[in-house]
Amino acid sequence: MTIQQSLEAKIKKAFFDLYSIELPSVEFQATRKEFEGDITVVLFPMLRQVKMNPEKLGEDLGVYLTKNVSEVAKFNVVKGFLNIVIENAYYLDFFKNIKDNSKYGFAEPKNDSKAVMVEFSSPNTNKPLHLGHVRNNLLGNAVAEIIKASGKKVYKTQIINDRGIHICKSMLAWNKFGNGETPESTGIKGDKFVGNYYVKFDQEYKKQITKLISEGKSEDEAKKEAPILLEAQEMLQQWESGNPKTKTLWETMNNWVYAGFEETYKKLGVTFDKNYYESNTYLLGKDVVAEGLEKGVFFRKEDGSVWIDLTEDGLDEKIVLRSDGTAVYMTQDIGTAIQRVKDYPDIGGMVYTVGNEQDYHFKVLFLILKKLGYAWADQLFHLSYGMVDLPSGKMKSREGTVVDADDLIADMAQTAKELSEELGKLDGYNKAEKKTLYNTIGLGALKYYILKVDPKKRILFNPEESVDFQGNTGPFIQYTFARIQSILRKDNASNYTISSDVDMHFKEKELIKQLQLYPEVIQNAAENYSPALVANYTYDLVKAYNSFYQSVPILAEIEEGKREFRVQLTKKVGEVIQSAFGLLGIEVPERM
Repeated sequence: MTIQQSLEAKIKKAFFDLYSIELPSVEFQATRKEFEGDITVVLFPMLRQVKMNPEKLGEDLGVYLTKNVSEVAKFNVVKGFLNIVIENAYYLDFFKNIKDNSKYGFAEPKNDSKAVMVEFSSPNTNKPLHLGHVRNNLLGNAVAEIIKASGKKVYKTQIINDRGIHICKSMLAWNKFGNGETPESTGIKGDKFVGNYYVKFDQEYKKQITKLISEGKSEDEAKKEAPILLEAQEMLQQWESGNPKTKTLWETMNNWVYAGFEETYKKLGVTFDKNYYESNTYLLGKDVVAEGLEKGVFFRKEDGSVWIDLTEDGLDEKIVLRSDGTAVYMTQDIGTAIQRVKDYPDIGGMVYTVGNEQDYHFKVLFLILKKLGYAWADQLFHLSYGMVDLPSGKMKSREGTVVDADDLIADMAQTAKELSEELGKLDGYNKAEKKTLYNTIGLGALKYYILKVDPKKRILFNPEESVDFQGNTGPFIQYTFARIQSILRKDNASNYTISSDVDMHFKEKELIKQLQLYPEVIQNAAENYSPALVANYTYDLVKAYNSFYQSVPILAEIEEGKREFRVQLTKKVGEVIQSAFGLLGIEVPERM
């Protein structure tokens, strides 16, 4: 039980004892810096229950709490606010209880709770992962880890878009211009290799359009009649009819891409429990539509297409089956959701990590699943996020202007290298150690810069700003962790016991109060699907530690009990930094 929960119960009892009135709730806030106190009770809402002067109400409650609650040392009242000072012994006891808990902040897994499936990444097999995928992967992976830390079982999954005209464009371009080359023969990573042919297709397509226009065709006619596009459409028909040669080429090129994806996922620290493939799922959902037609959830139009009318729900009509009987994306997503629950019967909810351009799609999907009668449909969430922009402007895959994820990761390591050398921070490191550290700092900077922002907000990503060793950045937090490890190497805290009569400095108390928030931050981050809460909590913890570090001596403290306590406190802060950054998928270096 937190001090806030304990105080709420005591304040309700005080209110009843003093005024014979049941108080429905108590509002707390952090005490403002200019006043003495550890926690503040907002008195104004209580005046609805009892008509009296707020200062008198605060005085009555303060006196009662001081007499009847051992944790309350003293109080002061400022207008409508009761500022409560908590005994140092409370914080000391709290710290003793958590200092040896390696899983501090993490909730015990609940056997009776339903699992959550988190979908993220969802790449196409015609191009490598890019900057937009980086935000998607970092968000999805962090949310999955945070939900797991909150005490729930989690499955991480992706659906790979491995079929369609865009895939055939890469295949056709390789057939025409590849001369049998492979990723192995060229030394080019598989996904990048295939992506180059997607760009090559677009270049040839544009040349043919220009030629057709010069021959008298309109632009619309040229776009539709370009020979290379017609060939790609024919290849798609061959794939759909199961043509062996086309299928073999499709499997070969997709496998090149998967090998490339795996390399990028490894760099990002991302893993999946199960992959779904659109080539397997695109037929799912058609049977569900047939059942929905019988139940009256869907209706058929004159041309034979099947729709759902959501106008009463503030949306519009949505097609779920074309007139020729083929499925649309919505049909596929309905079927895939149902299939996932069949595959994992303990799923109680799903989180879809998809950009905000798909907001409407997911509103419709979730509503259809509810209307079909699936109880778990109430526990579906679209983790909608804003795009990531660079100062150079918008990215386009087919034109080859996308910021490749691997290139971005390499650039971040290079930026970390340049800044570290400029600051002279890595004296005494050998070449291999420096390379590892540059990757750790660069990737940490990238991940933190993206994850510290609320998912809904659009990001303008500035690589140099992200690698700054000052301010709310990954490297600043990593540097503080490394400083902590340096202190612990000089004075190992493992055998120390905490004395009950340590005279705590107020900076130590502030630091313990910050540590106390960690379990609640994890729960809030899980409930709100927001890694930003964990990221910014970690920054606040680091700021509190650096303020403590600058205000009191640690290893130079003469009094043994104080020194041992400060070393223990330092150690715990380091553990929580590492734990929180672990949830975000960020490594912390022992030396820096």
